[in-house]
Amino acid sequence: MLIDDMKRIIDKRKQIWEKFKDIEKDREYREAAAQALIENSERGKRLRKQIQEYPELLIEAFFVIVDKEQQTVPFFLNQVQQELVAIINRDKELFKQGKINHMKYLLLKGRQQGMTSFINAYQLACAISKKNFSGYTLADNAENTEHIFADRGKFYFDNLPQCLKPTIRYSNRREFDFSKEGGGGLNSKWRVATAGNEDAGRSKTLNFFHGSEVAFWPKLKQTLTGLEEAFTRNCIVFLETTANGYNEFKEMWDDEFSNYRKLFFEWWKTPEYRLSFETKAIEEDFKEKVLNAAEETDAEQEMWALYRCKWLLEAKHLDWEQLYWYYTKWKDKREAIKQEYPCTAEEAFLSTGGTYFNMENVTRRLEELRELHKTRRPRKGYFIYEYGTSSWSGEKIILDDTIEFIEDNSIGYVTIFNDDIEPTMPYVIGADTAGEGSDWNVGQVIDAYQNQVAIIRLQKDEDLFAEQLYCLGKMFNDALIAPEINFSTYVVRTLANREYPNIYTRENAPDAITKRLEPKLGHNTTKLTRPMLLGMLRTLVRERPECINDITTLEEMLTFVVNERGKPEAMEGYHDDCIMAYGIALYAQEQQVDEIKPPAEELEGYYTEAELEDLGYSKYEIEQYKKGYPIYRR
Repeated sequence: MLIDDMKRIIDKRKQIWEKFKDIEKDREYREAAAQALIENSERGKRLRKQIQEYPELLIEAFFVIVDKEQQTVPFFLNQVQQELVAIINRDKELFKQGKINHMKYLLLKGRQQGMTSFINAYQLACAISKKNFSGYTLADNAENTEHIFADRGKFYFDNLPQCLKPTIRYSNRREFDFSKEGGGGLNSKWRVATAGNEDAGRSKTLNFFHGSEVAFWPKLKQTLTGLEEAFTRNCIVFLETTANGYNEFKEMWDDEFSNYRKLFFEWWKTPEYRLSFETKAIEEDFKEKVLNAAEETDAEQEMWALYRCKWLLEAKHLDWEQLYWYYTKWKDKREAIKQEYPCTAEEAFLSTGGTYFNMENVTRRLEELRELHKTRRPRKGYFIYEYGTSSWSGEKIILDDTIEFIEDNSIGYVTIFNDDIEPTMPYVIGADTAGEGSDWNVGQVIDAYQNQVAIIRLQKDEDLFAEQLYCLGKMFNDALIAPEINFSTYVVRTLANREYPNIYTRENAPDAITKRLEPKLGHNTTKLTRPMLLGMLRTLVRERPECINDITTLEEMLTFVVNERGKPEAMEGYHDDCIMAYGIALYAQEQQVDEIKPPAEELEGYYTEAELEDLGYSKYEIEQYKKGYPIYRR
């Protein structure tokens, strides 16, 4: 449909604004232009039809907005908003033609690009111009809900020419209700509410939905599950947000089979993001620094910013005034520049969410492993074994010579990344047992260089976990096993009962009855030990991420954040079992020997009791020798 009539009205408004920059003259023009829109003529009908088809025309012709300098100005669409409109209009046409079945969008944004302002204005324009329109906005918190409705929606509506305002029936303070009885036959609504209620929108029928800052919703997927039943087939859905680390929104963004289309608009598409040089000397100095920049990974260092400008110059073909604006912003914001003005979608996710570990290293290592596992997958399986009876305690034990590893990729809960076991290498296993908020038992095997060589990850069954842990330890040179005892002592007691020879001792304490010092087996994660073991793992990720070989462990690191109280923990709904097990292994490593000595040779030949005494053997060893048992060379 031709939209020349409305375009002429908009172009005339732009000319008047450019000439006078006077909001009062702009208001006078809008009042006059509105009369043409409502008149009962062929031109008036044509104008109204154009707006019904393209609601953005109503915005540019009649809406006002408060700009970044807190001045009321005409709402003319910026470049990013125009790109978004073009996508909407193209997809509406493709939907009509049956070439696409959904108009759903994940919109990842930087700061102050005007996306939320535009989507709110677009919904209001639809509600004013279309019959039976039902729009719904859910914001992340009450403050933003109020801001969207009062500072955006109500401000837009209150400043419209009076003749364009349908009669409002408010059902509450956050809803425009242009009802059939009092709204000129529109029967249209736009409501704004706060996310958090899992039943939000379930009883509604919606043909436009806007989720604002969805990465900060407490239960994004659960809320959407109910909402999607309310969407009509032609519903336009925007899930708009700034990044918030690796959470449910990031999972949706990464889902290659999703019906949602991913939209990301880089900061340089906002035309005003540019800065003139103060002097020619400053310009020449800046250009020289950029062209000679070498790569740095620390965003707190100037070289990082200069190298980023060099990349933007060469890869994205930005001009020098855009680069100078970006560099100047970096001087104020440093590391936060990645979050507020991301150059890529991935950078936005990496720099947000209060993540505890170095996200760049984690994601880089994840990519390396995913690529590696396409051609060389680690061994997966489980151990089988037979039982016997201890001659010392009479307890059931595992017969070491019957232990066998069975490869099974379908149900294997033991994954081995490196089974080239050096006979003198001392290994350590940190074990995090299933407890409060966790369904998983995890054991991490590391070598003397802190390389992750194997992992066992088993749901629920502590008895099976304990015995598989025993076999894993035996496989890796009688590895020192440090099972956590915070929520259950079953695993450490089972290992002791099976006579595992190398269990971590957290302390030696006097027995309550005998008063003799007795070893206290197992690791206790406390307010003292938890920060230490996490700090050790954090250092490993920052300095030697190549030590980590397990994808699940790295994925847990993506959702391990520092909460508002400053405590590192897994985000709600996510796990940290692999992280804690790896940290325990690192913490327990100081108790492991530096090197496993090769087994001593058996003493051969005949020796008298006196000769054995001279060689330094104890009376017990001499008695064993006389009974025919072997003793070993010192």
